[in-house]
Amino acid sequence: MEKIKVGVLGSTGMVGQNYLCLLENHPWFEVSYVAASPQSAGKKYEQAVEKRWHMQNDIPSSIKELVVGDANSLERALNECSFVFSALEMDKEKIKKLESRYAKHIPVVSNASAHRWTNDVPMLIPEINPEHLDIIKEQQKKHKFKGFIVVKPNCTLQSYTIPVGALIKSGYEVNKLVVTTMQALSGAGYPGVSSLDIIDNIVPYISGEEEKNEQEPLKIFGKIEDRKIVPKRIDISCHCNRVPVVDGHTACVSLQFGNKMPELEEIIQIWNNFKSVPQELELPTAPKQPIVYRAEIDRPQPIKDRDIERGMVVSVGRLRECNIFDIRFVALSHNTIRGAAGGAILTAELLYAKGYLK
Repeated sequence: MEKIKVGVLGSTGMVGQNYLCLLENHPWFEVSYVAASPQSAGKKYEQAVEKRWHMQNDIPSSIKELVVGDANSLERALNECSFVFSALEMDKEKIKKLESRYAKHIPVVSNASAHRWTNDVPMLIPEINPEHLDIIKEQQKKHKFKGFIVVKPNCTLQSYTIPVGALIKSGYEVNKLVVTTMQALSGAGYPGVSSLDIIDNIVPYISGEEEKNEQEPLKIFGKIEDRKIVPKRIDISCHCNRVPVVDGHTACVSLQFGNKMPELEEIIQIWNNFKSVPQELELPTAPKQPIVYRAEIDRPQPIKDRDIERGMVVSVGRLRECNIFDIRFVALSHNTIRGAAGGAILTAELLYAKGYLK
């Protein structure tokens, strides 16, 4: 098949670099355009990231010679690609306006937070709320977009919203969640947290993270009503901590059901058997088993479990009864793959399979 030409906005940052690595040799998509700030524009990509390429793999050979465009200028992008991944790092309002400018012409799949609470923009975890793509037609009609905007949620909440979402999709009501996250250093970008602040230490505050983790799942679990996505009512209390782990966000979760509580063995069975639209469609980036339950008493662990199925699996363990709520468990996901570029690429694959990308 002829591959779809795609662009990456914010391509010189850590998330943008991850996109380029994960898209190398993709069966459906081919990176034909890279864009960044005006300071990088006009340089060959290899020159633009000199001394600041942070991936373990080398720069893909097909990317090195591409000339970086100015993300603020649309002309080259519209001529050279069919849709863009957005990994923009700038003021939120500026991102919001710029992504909307692109969407007037071509689709935007965004890793940025700017449009997460725009009520006609899907905030997608492909296994949990693929039906939210139905709002795209309303978005296009309202804003007169030829393209559209779809966003992915905060990297932290991928770990627990997928197992919680699997329980909801199995017919169980969830009323309350108390979540404590232990978030990896890579989630802070580069250069991130100072070594003197994090070695032999835990930092019990990450700006904006608790608010995102308490609000974004409500939209993900919500429904389309009156031409907008209406959030679900769940009480969530979250504590976010930065820990000295390179990759992999861990969440300790206590959960209260709103109706009958399933047996623990049934919950494990739901998780291990859970499959959704990405698995049914056999999307290239989709893990065959999106949730893996670890029966060992001391799992999941970032160093042992974050890379399962190319970093796209959520590992869950330590399921047991809770003394205050109904159950408690530990969940882990790879924050820079499932939680960032990999999750957005899976979203784009779903859009393509559903006919939204041409």
